Amino acid sequence: MQLFEWLFAAYNGIATGMAIFLVAAGLTWIFGILKILNMAHGHFFMIGVYVAFSIIGRHTESLGSYLMGAVAAGAVVGFLGYVTDRLILQRLRHVDYHYVLIGTFALLLCIEGGVRLLWGGDVHTVDPPPVLKGAVQVGQMFIPKFTIFVIAAGVVVFLLLDFVIHRTRAGKLMQAVASDPWMSSMLGVNVPALLRISVVASFALAGFAGGLLLPLQAVDLTVGGSYLLLSFFAVIIGGLGSVRGAFVASLLLGVVQNLGNVVLSNVPGLAIYVALTAFLIFWPNGLVPPKGAHA
Repeated sequence: MQLFEWLFAAYNGIATGMAIFLVAAGLTWIFGILKILNMAHGHFFMIGVYVAFSIIGRHTESLGSYLMGAVAAGAVVGFLGYVTDRLILQRLRHVDYHYVLIGTFALLLCIEGGVRLLWGGDVHTVDPPPVLKGAVQVGQMFIPKFTIFVIAAGVVVFLLLDFVIHRTRAGKLMQAVASDPWMSSMLGVNVPALLRISVVASFALAGFAGGLLLPLQAVDLTVGGSYLLLSFFAVIIGGLGSVRGAFVASLLLGVVQNLGNVVLSNVPGLAIYVALTAFLIFWPNGLVPPKGAHA
């Protein structure tokens, strides 16, 4: 195999990893604050995909309309996150994690039925904005412009989240609530409001990711599940609740998946499970565990 083929596979892996991170960002956020593994997260991402599709249509007119569709998808899913928190998640904050998994899985089934009822089961494809069509030639490689955009979007989202969490007062308060909600409430922090804001932000990130990644895959009822599993892998490998860890793990997973499919073409997808097993054995706390994590 020639060098440029390896490089192209590695580049595709980075693009795949950024797509995984865009979905995993909201998942690791809600776990870091509320300690809830939301099984329905991928389906809220799917709602974002369908909302953006309803706004944009099959042919995106401009980059501005495409970004507005993604923002609108984030706003709609964020509102649904508020409703979900009021009706379901706030009842699950102090129960055994088994009930959390059952409750969010039931929510997943309800969402899938609702999406099928509203949008049907047809498969759709969406073109990227005209400015993001085509490819850029780098040596012997032709790099799609849209994948360059996805990588840039993933980096921007990571930098913004990292800044909010580690450099702002709101982020410090969220870390305090995640560490000790009782003591935070004794110090005057409005814990319920902060938790609800965290939920809305997590869901909004999922919807926004759905809008951004709309042209990257077919629009159908399987799109949520396809990203959910990889997002869980990224959250686990990176360190439960660590945005920085999820970012690093997403990149590693994307590269391992693409290089593995090239090297082990007869068993596609095997490499990523081997990598997950190795990380769980040698780094059980994750690559970048949050502060206070225990083995």
